[in-house]
Amino acid sequence: TRQLPPGFRFHPTDPELIVHYLRNKVTSSLTAATSIIADIDLYKFNPWDLPGKSFFL
Repeated sequence: TRQLPPGFRFHPTDPELIVHYLRNKVTSSLTAATSIIADIDLYKFNPWDLPGKSFFL
């Protein structure tokens, strides 16, 4: 089976977010892990609409 990236569960830890996702996203190191976190404008949606924007529900 294919291994999932570190932090792939409902609640990644702060270090997992920074090391494995956000740092790569900021430096444009595109990986399967960085594509999991979508870029959305939070001001365009009501809070109750945000869960529907998730790719992995």
